Amino acid sequence: MNGSLIEVERPDGRIAVEVGGRGPLVLCVPGMGENRASFRHLVPLLADAGYRVAVMDLRGHGDSSAEFSSYDDPATAGDLLAVVDALGGAPATIIGNSMGAAAAVIAAADRPESIAKLVLIGPFVRDHGPAGLRTLMRLMLLRPWGPAVWRGYASSLFGGIRPDDHEEQFGHTMALLRRPGRWRAFQSTVREVTHAPAEAALPRVHAPALVIMGSRDRDFPDPEAEARWIADALQGEHRMIPGAGHYPMAEQADAVFAELRDFLSKEASHG
Repeated sequence: MNGSLIEVERPDGRIAVEVGGRGPLVLCVPGMGENRASFRHLVPLLADAGYRVAVMDLRGHGDSSAEFSSYDDPATAGDLLAVVDALGGAPATIIGNSMGAAAAVIAAADRPESIAKLVLIGPFVRDHGPAGLRTLMRLMLLRPWGPAVWRGYASSLFGGIRPDDHEEQFGHTMALLRRPGRWRAFQSTVREVTHAPAEAALPRVHAPALVIMGSRDRDFPDPEAEARWIADALQGEHRMIPGAGHYPMAEQADAVFAELRDFLSKEASHG
């Protein structure tokens, strides 16, 4: 990724955004624990196809500030809309991964005029599992053992096909979370996040939607069933990436681009 790095001011801090290419705006939003480099292999494909591509870091992640008062899905939705406004790119296509997909759904429901299309990759748009399990995860992420626990879990979320730079980039991602204030912000994100607001927003979304799911995404008991459920809720489409885990755009960017290329080029028609 060789775009220009800018900062978008928010009430409690700044959101780091990397921008490159020319054309209609596509904003990529990573998932919790990740950073904008998770889209590093997809960005050049989008730029070469004629899009202006922006990739943001979540609050407390990457190069964004780590002193925010909230880190939940609605806050992230506000951030991505602020980025679209700052870049003057509305209506934009949003490509959201995991928690970033939940924020994209909320943004599309709250400001439909600003969102042209949604691409949801490994999307969490509703809560899964018992509340007790989520509480256990929060306890496991406490220091001093938390970083090691997260490293092991996050590593397991990738599928069997990985790019040549995977190990280097994964190490960099873990190093970013160890910077001052970042682990505390990450813990706040884990503690605060519920995807109930995204699930409640689904009926209000009218932007065309494409759901992309890895067939080996272990965050879901049945990845294809989840992809189909979300696509049906949004009256959209779903595509599976064989062998991919929770981050198909980082693992198999060519396969992801092949699935979304025609979707992006179609004329958007809101219902």
